[in-house]
Amino acid sequence: MIVETPSRFFLQVYELVRLVPPGRVTSYGAIAKYLGNTRGARMVGWALNASSGLTDFVPAHRVVNRKGLLTGKAHFQGSDVMISLLEAEGVIVTNNQIQHFEQIFWDPFKELE
Repeated sequence: MIVETPSRFFLQVYELVRLVPPGRVTSYGAIAKYLGNTRGARMVGWALNASSGLTDFVPAHRVVNRKGLLTGKAHFQGSDVMISLLEAEGVIVTNNQIQHFEQIFWDPFKELE
């Protein structure tokens, strides 16, 4: 069995996503932009999809698309896992859409600078 080491970009994604506090969400694009890859939102999604096999937990459920939609929920084991994880942190989700998205959005540029 070949074990691949995550790329530097993937590791940076994991490190940044681990900083998103419970009850807050961010977007694929915000992560990519903060890491200097303005067009890398899809790559952030790939990184988070690959994070499920890591021993150190990555709260990938806190990352949604730029409109607050749970576009990545299909990659969690079970159709409602992402929703359940978010709701357990106090995030309100209706029809796969984060409610009060602007208020709970975690922007790494604002939060980490």
